[in-house]
Amino acid sequence: MNTLFSPLKLGALTVPNRIFMAPLTRCRAGDEHLPNALMAEYYAQRASAGLIIAEATMVIEGNSAFWKEPGIHSVQQVTGWRFVTDAVHAAGGRIFLQLWHGGRACHPLLNRGAQPVAPSAIAIADEVRTPEGKKPYAVPRELRDDELPGIVAGFKQAAQNAQSAGFDGIEIHGANGYLLDEFLRDGSNKRSGPYGGPVENRARLMLEVLEAVSAVWGSGRVGLRISPLSSYNSMIDSDPAGLSAWLANRLNDYHLAYLHVIRGDVYQQQSGDVMTPIRQHYKGVLIGNMGYSGDEASEDIAAGKVDAVAFGTSFLANPDLPARIKTGAALNPPNPATFYTWDAQGYTDYPALTTS
Repeated sequence: MNTLFSPLKLGALTVPNRIFMAPLTRCRAGDEHLPNALMAEYYAQRASAGLIIAEATMVIEGNSAFWKEPGIHSVQQVTGWRFVTDAVHAAGGRIFLQLWHGGRACHPLLNRGAQPVAPSAIAIADEVRTPEGKKPYAVPRELRDDELPGIVAGFKQAAQNAQSAGFDGIEIHGANGYLLDEFLRDGSNKRSGPYGGPVENRARLMLEVLEAVSAVWGSGRVGLRISPLSSYNSMIDSDPAGLSAWLANRLNDYHLAYLHVIRGDVYQQQSGDVMTPIRQHYKGVLIGNMGYSGDEASEDIAAGKVDAVAFGTSFLANPDLPARIKTGAALNPPNPATFYTWDAQGYTDYPALTTS
């Protein structure tokens, strides 16, 4: 376990351990998408993580995909997030904000009737929870090339807002079938022109966003999350290993704090090994995510396969996860029925070792 509890340099930041908290959408921000005291308590409880990566947060108003998720596009949201970052820092923690555009996963009933946008007019083949119950995803409108600088500008402004809110850095959400991932993978990007076709074009929007936010933060406080194999939100790519190798190599030009990779597909629609080609080509800090135990995380870090591991639902249910891993204590089981509810139950009431 020594490898898990050794310090790690993430660009401009050094963290005390390699047990990170993955970004987890929890829908506690209310109808106005405002971070609040309950969220501050939740994140502060988990401040023993080497790094907390806060949940997917809207960079541009009117792009809600989850209902009651937070934003970072208004003065009030910046103020709300400041309560969160102050609480985490007071507890000795470090916290990045995940900046996110929902793309075609957004729904008109969550956005005052606005049609979602995407690289191509292809709907997600599933349903989304709305105030009127579960509804099929809407067919998105294909973004014009001349609209994409506005998307980049939205991410840049959100990065500036995250600075004002007191975060230690930001993570760009390029995973799980949201806008940047939709452009990146060929199953959802069928457009032609400078943002479609070969991988270098499909990655263009993501790379433009990285350049824009790095101009705000410095690249050493910027991370990127990708999910080359994940089929969530009807995603697929014809060559996930090739995509992963190309992107890993290209990202070396950006000197990011880290690259955060969801290593598999929980729905088992796609399989394969993307971690090996990414590790082979990427020279920076690599974070693995999805299905790791403490033992596997320790072994993979010791073997050089990854540099840190981000834990999701286990951190959700165990505010003191590093202590539990270190001592071999039993883990609290997560309660999926409260993942996306709106109060403290199943959010801030999971016991720590000292109170269990």
